[in-house]
Amino acid sequence: MTAIAAADSSTAGSWLLAVVAVMASGLLIAGPVLRRRYPVAWWVIVGYPLACLHVARTWRPLMAGCGLAVSRKAALVVVSGLVGKGAAPPQPRVPRRGALHPTAQGFWFLVRLLPGQVPESFAKAAPAMAEDWQVHAVRVTAYKPGVVRIVASATDPLKEPQVPKQRGPGRLLRVVVGALETGSQWVLDLRSVPHWLIVGATRSGKSTLINALVAGLAPQHVALVGIDCKGGMELSLYGPRLSALATNRAQAVKLLAALVDLTLDRMAICRAAHVRNIWGLAEKEQPVPVVVIVDEIAELFLIANRNEKDEAQAASTALIRLAQLGAALGVYLVVAGQRVGSDLGPGVTALRAQLGGRVCHRVADPGTAEMALGDLNPDALKAAQAITPEQAGTAVIASGDGWERARSHLISEVEAEATAAEYAHLAPYIPELVDAIGGTSAGMTKPFERPDRDEDE
Repeated sequence: MTAIAAADSSTAGSWLLAVVAVMASGLLIAGPVLRRRYPVAWWVIVGYPLACLHVARTWRPLMAGCGLAVSRKAALVVVSGLVGKGAAPPQPRVPRRGALHPTAQGFWFLVRLLPGQVPESFAKAAPAMAEDWQVHAVRVTAYKPGVVRIVASATDPLKEPQVPKQRGPGRLLRVVVGALETGSQWVLDLRSVPHWLIVGATRSGKSTLINALVAGLAPQHVALVGIDCKGGMELSLYGPRLSALATNRAQAVKLLAALVDLTLDRMAICRAAHVRNIWGLAEKEQPVPVVVIVDEIAELFLIANRNEKDEAQAASTALIRLAQLGAALGVYLVVAGQRVGSDLGPGVTALRAQLGGRVCHRVADPGTAEMALGDLNPDALKAAQAITPEQAGTAVIASGDGWERARSHLISEVEAEATAAEYAHLAPYIPELVDAIGGTSAGMTKPFERPDRDEDE
């Protein structure tokens, strides 16, 4: 019986080895095709298990090589030599690592710091980690006191972002505009971060981001207002969906003044109803949200004579007031420009302080990147300055919650025009704004009636 049992065990072991060999051969043959066509499946089946083994095998020598290992006490080294008769001293202590958690194209884990260590030391070692683990990039962020979070991306998710386009109106004032470096969706939620500053040089991706934002807002029940002092060259694409469009500074000043008056009227309504914002009003009384898109902010601030100086100051004051008051009253700002610097006037710096969300593409001068990100995070500033001309569409987004690298969806001008035409009937008619610029709304020609709100709102 013992011999039979041994024979059965030997046969089972042989079968197991044969199955493992067949599976390994299949992966070697089909691996390249699987990785190319189904990268997420390949990563979960092959890449992630191999990464776990590799990180476990190299963690101690990697920490020692990066100077993140701490030597044992000197007395232990002496005792080891005496008691162990010349044996090797105890190995240095290394930070304790948690389990690896898979993502769509990478992994993350937590590390508990040793006494005396700070997160910045691990952030400096991130390039060495990426090189050792043979991944695209490694990001280190503080998770909580004494713990850091290490995120590794096996490939560059921004090279060909695979994020499904938004279908239907979605949540009010929330738009998926692209993909984050982590592989997640890049979402601009104006309810969470109401005002944004977007900077970028020519062909850096700034216009593409605005296209994606407008395309996502067009199906929603919001009013879109444009200010494009370059004769409307950019924002006129969305003319049918805009409730108002100013194409020069004189019109912009009048339109901004009308928006301030609109905001003050809403303030009076909220005060009479004893609520702190328009969302506290009864649903039927809530005014339509207004998203103001300002393209090329420098055109509003550049001056050549006394008359232009007065116009620029009036525009600056109105924008700052909208930024201060608008978030609670349903008026949101998206300010874009190729160059934004303190040389445009003191109003720019004051306005920047009110724009909590920042997006920085590749810029032509370091001052613009400094203006966009310098007051939020120095690491974000360095990442933005490292964007190359070949990385069109790539940007660094930052807010009070941190920063990420991201890339917006590519939406062509033809698609933008088609989207604006398709949803032109949703453009609210706001007579105060239309009268301010002395024209007619390109969209609706009757007062806007607020439809029933989506169930998830």
